[in-house]
Amino acid sequence: MAAFERAKSGIPGLDTALDNIRLGDNVVWNVTNLNEFSYFVDPYVKQAKKDNRNLIYMRFANHPPLIEMTDEDFRLLEIEEENSDNEFCMIERDGIKIYKVNPYNQFETFTLEVHRIIEKEGRDAFYVFDCLSDLQAVWSTDLMMGNFFKVTCPFLFQLDTIAYFPIIRGRHSYDAIAKIRETTQLFLNVYSNSTDEIYFSPLKVWNRYSQTMFLGHKLNLNTGSVKVLQDGQELSKYYKTINSDIYQNGQTLDSWERYMLQVRREYEEGRNMDDECDKICELMMTKDERMLSKIKEYFTFEDYISIYDRRVGSGLVGGKTCGMLLARKIIERNRPDIYNDIFEPDDSFYIGSDLFYTYIVSNDLWDLRVKQRTEEGYYEYGAKLEEGLKNGVFSDEIKKGFIQILDYFGQNPIIVRSSSFLEDGYGNAFAGKYESVFCVNRGSLEERLEAFEEAVKVVYSSTMNISALEYRKINGLDDTDEQMALLVQRVSGSYYGDYFFPTVAGVGFSYSPYSPLPDMDNSKGMLRLVMGLGTKAVDRTKKDYPRIINLDKPEVTLTKDIKEKHRYSQHYLDVIDLKNISLHDIPVDEGLEVIPRYAKRILVEHDREAERMFRDRGRPREIVFVNCEGFVKNTEFVDVMKDILNTLETAYDYPVDIEYTVNVGEDNSFNINLLQCRPLQVSVNDEDIEMPEDKNVFFHIKESSMGMSRKNKIDTICYVDPHKYYEYPYAQKSSLSRVISDVNTYCKDNDKTAILIVPGRIGTSSPELGIPVVFADISHFSAILEEAYSEVGYMPELSFGSHMFQDLVEAEIYYGALFENEKKIEFNRDMLYDYENVLEKINLGLNDEIYDMVQVIDFDEAKAELYHDMNRDETMCIFK
Repeated sequence: MAAFERAKSGIPGLDTALDNIRLGDNVVWNVTNLNEFSYFVDPYVKQAKKDNRNLIYMRFANHPPLIEMTDEDFRLLEIEEENSDNEFCMIERDGIKIYKVNPYNQFETFTLEVHRIIEKEGRDAFYVFDCLSDLQAVWSTDLMMGNFFKVTCPFLFQLDTIAYFPIIRGRHSYDAIAKIRETTQLFLNVYSNSTDEIYFSPLKVWNRYSQTMFLGHKLNLNTGSVKVLQDGQELSKYYKTINSDIYQNGQTLDSWERYMLQVRREYEEGRNMDDECDKICELMMTKDERMLSKIKEYFTFEDYISIYDRRVGSGLVGGKTCGMLLARKIIERNRPDIYNDIFEPDDSFYIGSDLFYTYIVSNDLWDLRVKQRTEEGYYEYGAKLEEGLKNGVFSDEIKKGFIQILDYFGQNPIIVRSSSFLEDGYGNAFAGKYESVFCVNRGSLEERLEAFEEAVKVVYSSTMNISALEYRKINGLDDTDEQMALLVQRVSGSYYGDYFFPTVAGVGFSYSPYSPLPDMDNSKGMLRLVMGLGTKAVDRTKKDYPRIINLDKPEVTLTKDIKEKHRYSQHYLDVIDLKNISLHDIPVDEGLEVIPRYAKRILVEHDREAERMFRDRGRPREIVFVNCEGFVKNTEFVDVMKDILNTLETAYDYPVDIEYTVNVGEDNSFNINLLQCRPLQVSVNDEDIEMPEDKNVFFHIKESSMGMSRKNKIDTICYVDPHKYYEYPYAQKSSLSRVISDVNTYCKDNDKTAILIVPGRIGTSSPELGIPVVFADISHFSAILEEAYSEVGYMPELSFGSHMFQDLVEAEIYYGALFENEKKIEFNRDMLYDYENVLEKINLGLNDEIYDMVQVIDFDEAKAELYHDMNRDETMCIFK
């Protein structure tokens, strides 16, 4: 049938009044109750059956069905629902298909399923949808109900369908109704006193017009005739009906806002709020069942109200926000001394997850989102959607919420952090997968708002970056509803001239994955500390080494002498530059010049030998390096961090990792700002692996690895020669990450178990220190080793706690370091060159220098084997 072709509604007078329902029309009936909707949908269904239309009922609500359904229908639907082999839950009888779709699966999963059904049914179908207002009840917001309609209505229109949608008057804000009215083709108000007085008034009829079309109409249910209300007495009755109390709710608030006003009143009246607390928690916090259980245990009604009052937009606040707030509540209840005396107060804001999809829908990116959720479009359309998310615009309404946040923080620096549905939960840390963006927050309101909007876009777009996509794919989350909420925090720190930064920042672990000495207790945990912003504590950057503090024996280090202490100290710190409106690093000497003496004293260690030498020469000077020595020797600080980590692990019933800042005072006091807390994924197993007594050893190392015990057959080894990498032009070094990525893809596509050996630090942002790969470039290697090559300064860093190492732990990828010391018992790299280099078969387009530098070997029948014993921290690889 042709687009815009006339169809019969089953009510002749309605066809005349509206110049017919047309193919492509979405018809929204704004009713007082669903009984009023039945006056119009029953004739429509009857007529569609008579005309042999492809009639479909979308069943998703809790209200009684809008078409006649028997007990047998419900029984058959239940059977279909329980059959996991079915693509859809559907039955067909008497000329109508009944689909059951579950809105509790959340917006994206529900909407995609509805769209797949619509796509399957094709053109010219006739639909009846359950009441839109029930979606609001499930999703607790008008916003997502409106988003569903805004993406579904055009899709139906493109396929020349006709769809009836009821919506309940008085349950929605004016803004929500206005958006639906703007999107649909027909929008009609329905009023009634009885079956004898049924009125309707078209508010929108797209692409047709008559002098009387938009007047009030009265329906005669028995005859199907419709009378235009032009007589004075009839008009009087009509206006008396629509102005009666049941239609005069004056509603301007979203249902969620109305609900919160109601529960506040009930709380003030002294009512028990336990049930309401559970409901608010599930609608505002997270979908993670284990996190929900912990939050309900620790949070009060006042806590939920405090979060609600600092939230912009509806939806969940997400994983990172929940983790941070829960950790603070745990410390507040279980260690009030630490919470009251040492913790900085939290004044964060939360941008609800609903704004993420609203941004997608309002910027016409939904089609890209749908294509990205398919197997074939997962990566291709992910890249396109990432670009689209970077370049969208926010509505004026959303901008008002952003301005509210900026007004509160004034011109103090802030950070916009990801807080997605899946982030920081049990089993999925998403460490470093999504962006966090610092905002210097200086300038006019317009300038600060523009920078804030850009920060939000960067975080939103990071949901589609290649590492995030690969992480979700590997962890079986690629088909899971992932929405992005945001956590907006004041940056903790002090002003030092043109710079702003905390004294130190870092990460902490209640369980240490690494014991530098055999007799250390891993359960005491560890810290990574850096001067300045904490970015250097979680990323592998430049020639910087965070201070590692094993809390069992905090003062123990592996550096042998003062020369090594200098080398393996921090050389740069990250700061917020207020003058140049930027985030960058500066040499630690410059940072030490601007901070007060008492802060410097706790950050540095003196090279007493060098100072004595200069003093003996009559040129006394201070020789220091930054390694946070004062914090290590501060027993109160160490004890407090132990207590925090132990308290959180006990409450979580699981190891945790945290992010924090520390600011010190002149009296040697300190304040801690707990920024993040999440369950820590650790490699733990008790399997003993015997090392083979074999002479054909490729490498054999001790006390320099991470990962669960294993014995693997190895199909492929990729080795990057450190000397040739060093000689390769600096400007081209970053291209090696693409080569490694190609080998990674080759191993993935051919189901190869592979080892990667690279010089220096893998994943560093500085190519002179190692190959700057991201997780997606190495995600399918089973084992990764870093090789030391001191001649040119390549040195592995056991940077446990960095985002890269969290990735390796979660993916169960073995990590080892080939040091140039007693920990490397044997390494026979020349054995690799007895085999053919297959890199040219993987990628034909590389230059000879690359083929000479990167050796990729495949084993046939005689495979290599990798042995690792976690308990003894010993690893061996042999060639068979």
